Amino acid sequence: MKYRQWLLAFCSGVIAHPALAQSNDSATKPSTAARVPEKEVFSTGVAKGRDRLDSATSTSAYRAAEFEKLGPRPLGDVLRTMPGLRVESGIGEGNANYTVRGLPLAAGGSKYMQFQEDGLPVLEFGDIFNVAVDVFMRADFNVAAIESIRGGSGSTFSSNAPGGLINLISKTGETRGGAVQATVGLGYGERRVDMDYGQPLGDGWRFHVGGYYRSGEGPRDTGFTTYKGGQFRFNMTKQFATGYVRVSGKWLDDRSPTFAPYPIRISGTNDKPVVGSVHGFDIRKDSLLSPFIGPVTTLDGDNKLARFAVANGMHAKSKAIGLEAQFDIAGVTISERARYSMNSGDFLRIFPSAVGPISTIANSQAGVGAIATYASGPNIGKAVPVNANGNGLLSFNYMAQTRIGALDNFTNDVRATKVWKLGQGDLTVTGGLYKANQKLYATWLHSGIDTDVAGNAQTAMVNVTSASGVAQTQNGYYTFSRNGSKFRRIFDVSYDILAPYGSVNYHIGKLSIGGSVRYDRGRVRGSLIGADLGGGRVGLISYDINGNGVISAPEKRVAFLPLDAPAPVNYNYGYWSYSSGINYRVAEPFSVFARYSRGARANADKILFTPAVSATDGRVPNAADKYDEVRQLEGGFKFRKAGATLNVTAFRATADDHNVLNGSANQTIRSYRATGVEMEGSYRRGIFSIAAGATYTKAKITKDFLDPTLTGKEPRHQPAWTLEATPQIELRRATLGANVVTITGSYAQDSNLLKMPGFTVVNAFLIMKPVDRVRLMLNASNLFDQVGFFEFNQSEVPANGIGWGRAINGRTVSLSAKLDF
Repeated sequence: MKYRQWLLAFCSGVIAHPALAQSNDSATKPSTAARVPEKEVFSTGVAKGRDRLDSATSTSAYRAAEFEKLGPRPLGDVLRTMPGLRVESGIGEGNANYTVRGLPLAAGGSKYMQFQEDGLPVLEFGDIFNVAVDVFMRADFNVAAIESIRGGSGSTFSSNAPGGLINLISKTGETRGGAVQATVGLGYGERRVDMDYGQPLGDGWRFHVGGYYRSGEGPRDTGFTTYKGGQFRFNMTKQFATGYVRVSGKWLDDRSPTFAPYPIRISGTNDKPVVGSVHGFDIRKDSLLSPFIGPVTTLDGDNKLARFAVANGMHAKSKAIGLEAQFDIAGVTISERARYSMNSGDFLRIFPSAVGPISTIANSQAGVGAIATYASGPNIGKAVPVNANGNGLLSFNYMAQTRIGALDNFTNDVRATKVWKLGQGDLTVTGGLYKANQKLYATWLHSGIDTDVAGNAQTAMVNVTSASGVAQTQNGYYTFSRNGSKFRRIFDVSYDILAPYGSVNYHIGKLSIGGSVRYDRGRVRGSLIGADLGGGRVGLISYDINGNGVISAPEKRVAFLPLDAPAPVNYNYGYWSYSSGINYRVAEPFSVFARYSRGARANADKILFTPAVSATDGRVPNAADKYDEVRQLEGGFKFRKAGATLNVTAFRATADDHNVLNGSANQTIRSYRATGVEMEGSYRRGIFSIAAGATYTKAKITKDFLDPTLTGKEPRHQPAWTLEATPQIELRRATLGANVVTITGSYAQDSNLLKMPGFTVVNAFLIMKPVDRVRLMLNASNLFDQVGFFEFNQSEVPANGIGWGRAINGRTVSLSAKLDF
C-alpha cells in the first residue's frame, strides 16, 4: 500500500519516457529518460514526423538503453512499464492481454491496438484465439526504441488500430558497433546469449544484424526445458542523395510454455477476498506442467491419431522479408513499405476446468465410492492419498492444442507527402494506399486429463475407477475431446484489405490544425469445419485410441472433425475512420492540444462459429457484426524544459464489442464507455533521475444486448489506477534503479461480485562498469516476491474455498555480462 500511495501522489506531478523518432543506432547509446533533446520527433501513426509539442497526439517512446536495463523480458513485461498501456502478462513469452484507455479486454490479446515492427503490422489482427500478435515479437538487441500512440491518428494511418499503435523500431547500422551479452538465471533455469552488430560500409551502404538464443526451464518449476530457441534479424540500407532503400529479414523459431490459471485458495468476502496458494503448490513459482504430464493424445486435423509433446508449449515460427524505400522527388516525399511474413507454430495450454477434493472430482466422474490412482509419475499404480501433496486436490484439466498451419501476412503501404507554403504557414498533404492480406489456417484440438495438484514439477496424471471397478479414464485421460463435440475446429480463412487514406495539416506560427480520413474495405473468404456449426454434423465418435480392440469409457468420448461438411465464409465489409486535431504552442516549452477520432476494428475470428456468420452461405446478415467502432475525445498539455517533462491527457472513449469469450459459443454484443486521465513525465537532478506514468480510468458497460443484467456494470479486469515509476541513480561506473508498477483492484468478472486485489511489483537493476565497454548487470524481477493476480476464473468466492487464477511470476534474479564493441 505504501508503494501505491507514493506513486499516486508522485505521478500527478511528474511523468514520461521521452520520445524517440528515427530508427538509428544513436537510440541505443546510454541515456537517461530525463535527458530530453530540444526537439523530440515522433514518427509512428502520423503523416510526417514532427516535434511532440507540435503534434495533437498522445505518445510515448522507450529507448533500448532504458528497457534493456530490465534484462531480457517478454514483450508484455516490457510494455507493462510504459505509461498509458494496460497489460495483463504472466502468461509466458506471448499471448498477453493489452488495451488502452478503458477499451475492453473482452477476450484476450490486443483487439483495439495494432502491433507493428518498423511501421507495418506483424499480424493484421492482434487478438486471434490462442495466438496473439506478441507471440511473434521479441524486444531483443535489434530494437532501437518502442513507440506508442494512444488514440489520435492511429485509426487513420493504420487499419484495425482505433485504440492506438505499438511500434518496435529497428536499429539500422548508422554507426559502427555492436554488443554481445550472456545471461544466466540465479536459482532458476535460464541461459541466454544476445548479440547485435551494425556499421556503415561506404558508398552509402550500411547494415545491422542481431538476435538471441536461449534455453532453460524458466521462472516456474516444470521439470524439463520449456524455453528453447531464438531469433535472427538483419537489414541492409543503401543511402542515396534523395532517399534510401532498405531490405530486411527475420527468422524466429522459439519455444516457451504457456502458464494458465492454477488452483488457489479464495476465502473472505467478494469485496475483500483472502487469496493465496493451496498447500504444496506455490502460485508464484509452480505450474501444472511436469515430466509426468502428456503427451496430448487426440485425433489430428485429418482425424488420425496423433500425440503432441507437452514440451512444444508455445512454439512460434516466423520467416519474413521486407522492403522499405523513401525518396524526395520534385518536393514530394514518397515512401514505400512492404513485408511478407510466413507465421506458423503449435500452441498448447493446459488449464483447469474443475478443481476440488479428490473424492468430489472422482465421484463426479465415476459415481460415489470412486477410486483415484496415479497414472504417471513415481507413484504410478498407487492410490492417491486423501491428503495428497498437503492439499488433497484433484484437477480436471483441458489440454488445448492449437496448430497454426499459416498466419501468413502480406502488407504494403505506399504514401506521398508534400509541403506547400501557404501564407505564413506550411500546408502538409499526404495520400496513401494500404494493401494487406491476412491468412488464418488453424486447427483446434483438445483432450481432458485428471491430475493431482503438486508443486516442484511433481504433478502427475490420475486414473479414476468406479467402486465396481469400471475405469472412467485411460492413462489419466478422461476424454479425448472438450465439452463433447464442441471446440474441435478448422479455420481456413483469408482477409483481404484495401484502404486508401489521406491527411491535411496546416502549421502557422504557434498553431497546428489537421485532419485525416481512411476507408477500409475488406473481403473475407474461406471455410470452417466443426460440429459447432450444427446442421447434423457429427463431432463425437468412439475410437480405439490405445489399439487394444476394446472401447473404454474415454474412448467413447473422442472428438471428430466433419471434414466432409465444411461451411463457407463469404462476406465483405467497409468502414470510414477519421481524426481531427488542433495544437497550440503556447510557449517554447509548453503546448496544449485537443483531438477527436473515430476508428473501427474489423471482427476476425471472434465472429466465426457464432450465429453472426451463416453456416449455410457464409454471409454476415447484420452489418453491425462485421466491425466495431471506437470514438475518442482527448485533450491535454505537454511541458518540456531543462531536465523535466510533463504530459497530461484527459480522454473519453466509447467502443462497441462483438466478441466471443474464451472460445465459447456464446456471443457477446456490448457497448462500453470510459473516461480518464493519462499522465507521464520525467525529472533529472544530478545523478538522480525518475520517469513515471499514471492512468486513471472509469469505465462501464453502457449496454449489453444479450444479457441486460450486465448493463451499467464495470468491465472485468479494469483497474481504476495503473501506475509506474522508474527511479535510478547513475554514477560513472554504476547505475542502480528500479521499475515499480502498481495496479489497483478490479472485478474478476463482469457480474461485479468478486474483486481481484491490487498489487505492486518492483523490478530492480544494478549495472556495474568495471572497465570501458564491459557491463555486469544484476536484475531482479518481482524483487519482493509479491503475489499478484491478473485473472480469477470465479465470479464470486467459491463455497469450497478453491478457485483458480493466473498470477504473476515470483522473484527471479539474473546475472548478465555485456561486451560492447
